[in-house]
Amino acid sequence: MRTMTSLSLMFMSVLGLFSCNLNAWTDTNPDQFQQAAYAQGTCLIDVRSAQEYAEGHLLNAINIDWQKDGFIDEINSRFSKDLTLAVYCRSGKRSAEASAALTEAGYKVINLENGFMGWSEAGKPVSTYEVECFMDKGEPVIITLIKHGTLAVSYKGATIHFDPVSGYGKNTDYATQFPKADAVLVTHEHGDHLDRNAITALSSDNTILLLNAKSQGQIGMGKSIANYEKADLVQGIKLDVVPAYNTTAGREQFHPKGNGNGYILTFPGGLRIYVAGDTEDIPEMADIKDIDVAFLPVNQPYTMTVEQCVNAANVIKPKVLIPYHFGQTDLQQLPSMLPGIDVRLRNMQ
Repeated sequence: MRTMTSLSLMFMSVLGLFSCNLNAWTDTNPDQFQQAAYAQGTCLIDVRSAQEYAEGHLLNAINIDWQKDGFIDEINSRFSKDLTLAVYCRSGKRSAEASAALTEAGYKVINLENGFMGWSEAGKPVSTYEVECFMDKGEPVIITLIKHGTLAVSYKGATIHFDPVSGYGKNTDYATQFPKADAVLVTHEHGDHLDRNAITALSSDNTILLLNAKSQGQIGMGKSIANYEKADLVQGIKLDVVPAYNTTAGREQFHPKGNGNGYILTFPGGLRIYVAGDTEDIPEMADIKDIDVAFLPVNQPYTMTVEQCVNAANVIKPKVLIPYHFGQTDLQQLPSMLPGIDVRLRNMQ
């Protein structure tokens, strides 16, 4: 556990005042912090414990615990010093210590005065969804792991939602918990992937809605898109549509070939994210290359078994694998079965 004296904090704050403006540490109130933390080129970091984070945090905030060893090393390994880091804790004490250390390490830092307590007292929005952050040539790509087969990707102020559903599992109120989407992508028409009310809550006049043909036919909204088609989304993000279907005898009826979609997002700097949809380890996965982050479903018998997921991951070779849509499937052995891949088991119930 790390501590810092008041004298040390005062010295580092004074030092920051005389250093280059790019390395300034700025204290902000909730209104100022909200505006700055969600600006382009900023990454939002909750420096509390994992337990505190799970109880509620700011939307799009990732969790890196200041009081664990290796805090600065993890920051340096993940984030460019061209970024602004917006940090907060419970009351502001730990984040002030983290701000001082981050400023000394060369980052521009914004600290939330009075922390999460002040944010909550100001009536600001709070989320309970886990968040991952990946870098696209120095620009953060934030992935919010909402539940089951549902997630959202944010980049340069734009947000893309995959298979938003309100009532499957824990309730999600898209009208209050998320801003309007720039794009919504639906993989197929099953009720745990297609929800007209959720799509309506997320949609504005400018929202791009792309669905497989059966989904489009069911709700009469958006534009149908099929396997092997491509599209331009927002902020220079490119979309490729890939097959998603069952192959095991007796399961073909769950997800027939040619019906459902998987989606690949390619960002301007080259980052590639693959959201597989409901599928088994199909032969077409051999054509999916250069994936940085893969979301693979492990929900036997409707999608993959653990062994099929291992096979798919070994074919695709993503840098990071995040299993999703896994229901009651036991995934605890999956990381040890894929030693060459960064397997991250996350709460998506």
